[in-house]
Amino acid sequence: MRMTSTFIKPMHPEGRRFVAIFAVVTLGLWLLSEFLGLVGLGLTVWCYYFFRDPERVTPRRDNLIVSPADGIVSIIEPAIPPAELGMPAEPLTRVSVFMSVFDCHVNRLPIAGEVTGIAYHPGQFLNASLDKASDLNERNSLRIRVADGRELAVVQIAGLVARRIVCFIEPGARLETGERFGLIRFGSRLDVYLPEGTEPLVTVGQTMISGETVLAELSAPQPQT
Repeated sequence: MRMTSTFIKPMHPEGRRFVAIFAVVTLGLWLLSEFLGLVGLGLTVWCYYFFRDPERVTPRRDNLIVSPADGIVSIIEPAIPPAELGMPAEPLTRVSVFMSVFDCHVNRLPIAGEVTGIAYHPGQFLNASLDKASDLNERNSLRIRVADGRELAVVQIAGLVARRIVCFIEPGARLETGERFGLIRFGSRLDVYLPEGTEPLVTVGQTMISGETVLAELSAPQPQT
């Protein structure tokens, strides 16, 4: 039973029609050639694997920020959050997680809070690992307010192959850490803009697990004077 659960994961509903399309094409290819049919079968299995949606064990400490995506930390640098979110135009620490076509692409909220804003911005489809992808590529941005009033931003960025960003929630939603909020089809990136004064606990090149790997820890709020 454990061996089965290791290799067979639940599939997100967003993937069902894509797997069905791959399967139909595979059937047609099999009628033409056994070799082509095997190629199609491999691609169908990959498509299912791309849309896998495994359960994750999320840390329960309130001040932890977890990774919103599976993948590799590609960039850590100061940057201004997307203008369409209406946040102050001041640099915050941005942590970028690059997702290859072999990573799980279901995105999860990095910390419990209220989603006070969601903004979609059309754009290009450059390689998501490039720094300029944050500004030039198609993106969908979330503004999140945590219990003590501090804010952070999470940005879904389309990549070279990705052509569809999906967001499941609406402004005003209150979610817990690790809850699913969206996905991006076929290769992309997630940017997290940490609140001022928050230092990342990860490094460039580190492998991340969505909803599980701790990205940063909020410091205690400064007292009002």
